[in-house]
Amino acid sequence: MIVDVQTLDDPRLDAYARLTDVQLRSRLEPERGVFIAESGNVIERALEAGMQPLSLLMEAKWLDTLQPVIARTEAEHPEVPVFVAPREELARLTGFELTRGALAAFKRPAPPSVADVVRDARLVAVLENITNHTNVGAIFRSAAALGVDAVLVTPECYDPLYRRAVRVSMGTVFQVPWTRIGEEADPRAGKGAWAKGGLPLLHELGFATAAMALSDDSVPLDDARLAAEPKLALVFGTEGDGLAPTTIAACDYTVRIPMQHHVDSLNVAAASAVAFWELRR
Repeated sequence: MIVDVQTLDDPRLDAYARLTDVQLRSRLEPERGVFIAESGNVIERALEAGMQPLSLLMEAKWLDTLQPVIARTEAEHPEVPVFVAPREELARLTGFELTRGALAAFKRPAPPSVADVVRDARLVAVLENITNHTNVGAIFRSAAALGVDAVLVTPECYDPLYRRAVRVSMGTVFQVPWTRIGEEADPRAGKGAWAKGGLPLLHELGFATAAMALSDDSVPLDDARLAAEPKLALVFGTEGDGLAPTTIAACDYTVRIPMQHHVDSLNVAAASAVAFWELRR
């Protein structure tokens, strides 16, 4: 259903023009939350994953190029409007540059339980407090490409459904099962507070846990014991500070990536790709 709009003041465009980042990233009230997908390819992957669209927004010049996406949306969700706005109005969308053609607002799904997400998993990634949307998206893309079965993100980790994370992931956040792990904690409890309940839960579900960290007692990534684990959860920390000491201490292994030329560490997205490749099925 193509709908022409002449101004962003139209209340039907609130999801794009007036919702704050906090509202867009809402995970505590998913029934009222939304997320934004950008580009035809990402929107199509969201549709393939069963995400519920609320509307699409684009400039008129993209109607022909994105006809397959529009046609699919109209066929599966005939009630969903495809808003077409003038270029000068779309330019007012702070932070939104429609160089990739279109935006779509989707209803944010309720997060599944950890047990449901990892039920059939052998290799999972846990992201502890990673506070960079680009890294979150890149890790999901590597996870999809290299056969990781699920991703678990801690309460303070940036939102995988944030627009930039979704875009960097190329929509793979809709293909790799994921959910949050650990309870929301008092900030004074420290960044590893999630692990108090989260790591025992992983152990209860049959996973050995491996902290990716530099440590004197670490084992190399190609250690045969890691590959032999029937179920393994790799825990990655944020840039700079890495994993909380309490998280490292509570994991079954501390793992390092052997490197040369006195390089001591990699960007967390690069490190995750190396680890996923080494420990793939």
